[in-house]
Amino acid sequence: MNHDAAETRRFSVHARHVDHHHARVLEEASFEAAAVAYVEDFHPAVDADNEVSVIVRDVANGHQHCFKINIDSGETAPCG
Repeated sequence: MNHDAAETRRFSVHARHVDHHHARVLEEASFEAAAVAYVEDFHPAVDADNEVSVIVRDVANGHQHCFKINIDSGETAPCG
């Protein structure tokens, strides 16, 4: 995705079931956008419900969130 540099942040993203050293650094506008971009670009393994959970960490401040993404619908929700 192309974004104005002032509107993007750097995020480290990895699938929840793998170690963080497999993370990818992405530049996106939000935590959610980084989660979706990771799934679209790297196709991590999905569970029986065709969902994948990813951990997204803001590189600048260390804040992180977990998202569950449904591959069929594209719906994104916080991990429970």
